[in-house]
Amino acid sequence: MSSTLPAHEAPFDTAVRSPAASQGRKMSVPPAGQPSRSGAWIDQVFGWAAKGAALITLGLLFGILASLVVGAWPAIEKYGLGFLTNTVWDPVNNEYGGLVMIYGTIATSVIALLIAVPVSFGIALFLTELSPAWLKRPLGTAIELLAAVPSIVYGMWGLLVFGPILATYVQQPLQSLFDGVPFLGALVSGPPVGIGILSAGIILAIMIIPFIASVMRDVFEVTPPMLKESAYALGSTTWEVVYKVVLPYTKGGVVGGIMLGLGRALGETMAVTFVIGNFNQLDSLSLFQAANSITSALANEFAEAASGLHQAALIYLGLVLFFITFVVLALSKLLLAQLRKSEGAKA
Repeated sequence: MSSTLPAHEAPFDTAVRSPAASQGRKMSVPPAGQPSRSGAWIDQVFGWAAKGAALITLGLLFGILASLVVGAWPAIEKYGLGFLTNTVWDPVNNEYGGLVMIYGTIATSVIALLIAVPVSFGIALFLTELSPAWLKRPLGTAIELLAAVPSIVYGMWGLLVFGPILATYVQQPLQSLFDGVPFLGALVSGPPVGIGILSAGIILAIMIIPFIASVMRDVFEVTPPMLKESAYALGSTTWEVVYKVVLPYTKGGVVGGIMLGLGRALGETMAVTFVIGNFNQLDSLSLFQAANSITSALANEFAEAASGLHQAALIYLGLVLFFITFVVLALSKLLLAQLRKSEGAKA
């Protein structure tokens, strides 16, 4: 009988009987659960750095909030919450109310969203589902380049080019059409000069379309191709695939893109300053009425505001804008949480 081991047992036998091989295995594979000292030290430093970055961010947030409260305290002490409902803004008589600016900020942002969201959705849908391959890259690049245009350029273009076109070809025909109609006539009233709430809202919509469209396009492309191909194989149309497959899969990202655009619209300054009219009275609710916004009021008056109640009222407006953006962010988080909860319930 031969004492030779089978071929499949030879490597294991050699590894066990050879001290050098056994020693080599022990040196190349460190014991589990015992990282090297340098690795543990690097992990600790990384953890401290990450925690420090988070704490610095929170510290900056609370620092900005505290500085706004301290700067606005004279106005808060004098007007309280009545500042939010007062329409008088008279630096000569030292009387201030922020309703006109708050209304202008919210109205222009809402108009911008109503225009930008459908357009951005159409752009993203075309780029991901309908566009030929040779057109996707140049068209996508052109959309993204719109985000690189400075806001002051948008404002100058809106004042010098878009405003007269809006007044001549939109406002005047609408005023002639709805002359004497109770509600619609007041909605389009105002001098035909091409500046006002509607003009500012349209310019803001043009500015935020690249942001929302880029985010929507990216999240639409994340949808697994197998899901879309399966829907097409079952006879679904392009709209049915988008509505029943793509949107449910990417609704979190879509909401995030819309909130990104809304935040951009709320905080825009120079473009709005050029085309909103900077009028501190609320004579009517016309879309073509000259108005003011929080950011444009701060840009126009803060440099010349005397220390005292005027400056405190402007800082109070900044605090109100801070609160509005916080509420928008909180509502978006609640909406996303509700969407996730509904997905879990369906699953």
